[in-house]
Amino acid sequence: MRFTDKRVLVIGGNSGIGLASARRFAAEGARVAICGRDPQTLAQAATQIGAGTLAVRADIAAVPEIDMLMAEVAGAFGGLDVLFVNAGIGAFVPLRAVTEADWDRVHGVNLRGMFFAVQKAVPLMSRGGAIVLTGSIGAVKGIPGGSVYASAKAGVRALGRSLAAELVHEGIRVNTVSPGPVETPIIRRNIGLPPEAEHELRAQMIANIPMKRMGEPDEVAAAVLFLASDEASFITGVDLYVDGGAASF
Repeated sequence: MRFTDKRVLVIGGNSGIGLASARRFAAEGARVAICGRDPQTLAQAATQIGAGTLAVRADIAAVPEIDMLMAEVAGAFGGLDVLFVNAGIGAFVPLRAVTEADWDRVHGVNLRGMFFAVQKAVPLMSRGGAIVLTGSIGAVKGIPGGSVYASAKAGVRALGRSLAAELVHEGIRVNTVSPGPVETPIIRRNIGLPPEAEHELRAQMIANIPMKRMGEPDEVAAAVLFLASDEASFITGVDLYVDGGAASF
């Protein structure tokens, strides 16, 4: 029960890694708020997480919606102890096919939205607070067609270190968790990837993972909760890979 009475916001908490993390936070005693863009999956996720879950429909690509989200969280919880920014969009688009709309859509959520979510949440946090960002091993791997996504996640990696340095004197820790291929709905929602290519993509991913399998959302969630907990009280500015060895050998 590491999070008894802690106030936790999981952005992108309605599916995949975010939902797995929100369930674990609640199971360990936290008061949990989640947000996402789909009202239906938000409602379903809130039911899974448990009674008392605050579910707010918000798109972090729109700063006014982030403001609205933080106002609702502040009204319900009075502040925040943990922020997990997990919302993201996948993309596999060859260099010559990338459009400005592709770039702006991915970076608007994965990097710009993440930055402003942290900016708007920090005033709700006090000493002892923890922020976890979802990065990706895509930030350090050269993957054909991955330039749009990888550049955004490389920005997240840099953002995590910079924010950690800026907030350390306020007693707020900032860390990044970078998954490898994980079995979540995002694998079916990559910009530029037709549905019929999903099976081939999964096979290629598994072939490149030393453990020869996809990760599970709960395996990443376990790392998220560690970084958010007092067990990681002397850890800030790290980028923790949860990837079956894919980025290391």
